[in-house]
Amino acid sequence: MDPQKVRAILFDKDGTLFDFDATWGVWARAQLSDLARDAAHLSAMADAISFDYEQGRFDPASPIIAGTVAQAADLLLPHLPGRERTELIAALDEAAQNVPLVAPVPLAPFLSDLRARGLRLGICTNDAESTARAHASMAGVLELFDAIIGYDSGHGAKPTPSPLLAFADRLGLDPVTVVMVGDSLHDLRAARAAGMYAVAVLTGPAERAELAPEADVVLANIGELPGWLARINSGGCDA
Repeated sequence: MDPQKVRAILFDKDGTLFDFDATWGVWARAQLSDLARDAAHLSAMADAISFDYEQGRFDPASPIIAGTVAQAADLLLPHLPGRERTELIAALDEAAQNVPLVAPVPLAPFLSDLRARGLRLGICTNDAESTARAHASMAGVLELFDAIIGYDSGHGAKPTPSPLLAFADRLGLDPVTVVMVGDSLHDLRAARAAGMYAVAVLTGPAERAELAPEADVVLANIGELPGWLARINSGGCDA
């Protein structure tokens, strides 16, 4: 992509703004414990979502990492005969709104600095919009975002570019001036399809070798974003 002045940053949530396993590992352990009839049942459900219950960690290939809560429900439902899909999704979503949040950098000053630079900010997550808003509020940064888009906001879910393009359209921005920051291939492929910058961070389960081929740059965490932005906005190029 030719260097363009960046006007907005769109962040993935889990694995980007917040540590993935610190949030969803705790959520998964609690939900499996509540749903399980016995140890064998718990183990079968953990296997279904590729989750190590004892370690509290997801396998890097788990579909839950870049998926939606609805997809998690679909994986669990075969092990929960008689449970209604919509009710299970609602229960999983509600539980997700009260999980621990561990950010790689102090979020309020970091995001406030980006806004002071004149940048518009958003969240695009495959989590529910209500959960994303709850997490941003818990972190004390809800008011710093111009838009928060979840898988249920009416624009589809990543890796389709539709939710990213909805953000640009809402703010009246050319997609080429928007950066999508995420920790998964879903984030990066959605960014590419939308015509946005694709920035990867290493605060999720995916490793550099997996992300680098799809990214404009791979950063250790979001704290390195201002330095990269300075190079892009000065006309530099950094892959």
